This record gives sequence, structure tokens and C-alpha cells, in this order.
Amino acid sequence: MPDPVALDVASLSHPGMVRSHNEDAVFVDGQAGIAVLADGMGGYNAGEVASGIAVNVVSNGMMPELQSGRELSKIDIQSGLTHAALLLQQQIAQANKGIYEAAQSRPECAGMGTTIVSAVFCGNRVSIGHIGDSRCYRLRGEKFEQLTRDHSLLQEQIDSGVLTPEQARFSLNKNLVTRALGIEAIVPTDIAEYRIEANDIYLLCSDGLTDMVDPEVIHSIVDEKRTDLALAAADLIDLANQNGGRDNISIILVRVPPEFLPTTGWAQRWLAKKKG
Repeated sequence: MPDPVALDVASLSHPGMVRSHNEDAVFVDGQAGIAVLADGMGGYNAGEVASGIAVNVVSNGMMPELQSGRELSKIDIQSGLTHAALLLQQQIAQANKGIYEAAQSRPECAGMGTTIVSAVFCGNRVSIGHIGDSRCYRLRGEKFEQLTRDHSLLQEQIDSGVLTPEQARFSLNKNLVTRALGIEAIVPTDIAEYRIEANDIYLLCSDGLTDMVDPEVIHSIVDEKRTDLALAAADLIDLANQNGGRDNISIILVRVPPEFLPTTGWAQRWLAKKKG
């Protein structure tokens, strides 16, 4: 049996121009079809500890399952989610437990937490789990779309009509998250699934990018460099730093090659289109 086709991936993380160390963590494996990004917060190096736990727990928990050959793209009847999505949800919950317990038992880590955004590609679908304000975008053709919704005070102000999206760009409350891993014993994870198409590009990023670079500019760079994801990631990091680089900046880019998608007959394609 031939090896599965790998996703085209690139990742890059930079401390930025102001902070002395990097509290972000990233993991991506194009062969297994998983990407994980976390943006830590806390005193001393506690944010770095939290993001490291999050990425390690989720990646180490998911990788054996993704490499096992199990049919993770099957739909669970009760939840309506794929087994891959349910497994991702479980691993993010385990990461929260690990961070919370470490924060409770280690005084130097008290109050630490982290955002997380993760994407698992399985069959013809991608499962995206996130907590906090790290984001996932999708470029499909010429349409660039944010797939996650920030858990932040700023997003709540937009939703309630206190601020317009344009006013929010200049708000001073950009970094106040309303949900994070490790702050409470149990935290809900937003899980969403989407049908993937050939040549889709997915961008996972920390707010160090989106606070410094407008979405329209991000779209333009990813679109122009869609055949060279490593160069796209480097250009985005450079631009964020040129604009001030006030926070750590982390990026994962994933492109879906046509060969990655399962071969199906017309009936299966029609059903997938109806579900997607």
C-alpha cells in the first residue's frame, strides 16, 4: 500500500521586536495531517511552559491515532462530528488539565495559560479546534476567510455593537482574551469541521501577526506566494516586525495538494458537497 500523500506545509515563529523570548509554540506534520499553534501567557517563562504543554499534549496524543490507519473520518452519530474532531477535542481537554494542574502545583507557573488553534486533516474534511484569539484562515481560490471566532473582549464588543470592526482595529483591548487553556479546570473548545478542496491554503497564526498586519495584506501575501509557503511565512513575519513586532509572531501554512483528497465516485462527491 503506498504512503499517503503529504500536505504541503511551512511554519515559522519569531519573538518579535519587543519581547526578549518567545512564548509561542508550533507543531506541524504534513504526512500525518496535523497543525497545532499555541500563544502562551504568564509571568517569567510561564507562558512558554503553558504553550509547550499544549502543543506537546495535543500533538503527542493525536499523532499515534493519525498514523494508526484507523478510519478517523467516520462520523459519530451522536455528535455529528468525525472521530478525528472528537479526538482533537479530547486532546485539547487533556492539555487544559495538564496546564491547570501545573499552574496549581508550581508557584512560578501560577496564572499561566495559553491560546490554542489546531487543524486535523482527515479524508475530505478538516477539523479545527480553538480556544482564545489565535486564528485559522482559509484561502480558497481568491476568497480569504477567517474560520475561527476570537474568544476576546474585543470580539464581544463587536458582537454587542459597542464597536464596529473598523473601530476594533484601533482598540487598545486587543489582547484581552475571555477564554484560555489552563485558567480553569474545565474549558470548552470550539470545534468546527469543513470540507476541504484541492489547493486550499489554511493559515494558523497567533495575534502577533493579526495585530500587526491587516487581513487584506495577509491575503495578498499568501495569494502571491501560494506556491512557496515558506517564503509566504517569512514575508508575513518580516512585515509584522516592520510594523512594530510588539508580540511573538507564529505562523503555520498548510496547502492541500489534489492528490491528498480521497478518490470518490459521483455519488460520494455529491453527498460530500451537500454536507459541506
